[in-house]
Amino acid sequence: MDLQELSDRQEISDLLTAYSYAVDFHRWDDLDAVFTADATLDLTATGGESGDIATMKPWLAKTLGIFAGHQHLVATSKIELDGDRASVKTICHNPMYLERDGAQHVLFVGLWYVDELVRTSDGWRIAARRQEKGYLHGL
Repeated sequence: MDLQELSDRQEISDLLTAYSYAVDFHRWDDLDAVFTADATLDLTATGGESGDIATMKPWLAKTLGIFAGHQHLVATSKIELDGDRASVKTICHNPMYLERDGAQHVLFVGLWYVDELVRTSDGWRIAARRQEKGYLHGL
């Protein structure tokens, strides 16, 4: 690998982390630095919605607001670079919890994010993200 490829891979890894932090800390406007302005986000594999990022930000805020907490653990990304484009598939383990009758009820979501990325003048951005369901436990 040359330095450019190493740099691209690290920037893409940081971008995947930035998504998780934006979602887990409910910093919805931070997603603007993760996605292209015309990006699509398809979360239907785990029962969610699909749409452009402008539509999905309020949906994420509303939907994730019902949970007392959640964490996205992303790992083992397979990054395939092709010039200014990249295809990435990443595992995500996502525990989410609700407070019910004074107790914490945990639901576990396992999925893969399948992303198409483009290099922009501001760096790598996700142009399309969809989920592939792995498991749902604790529903």
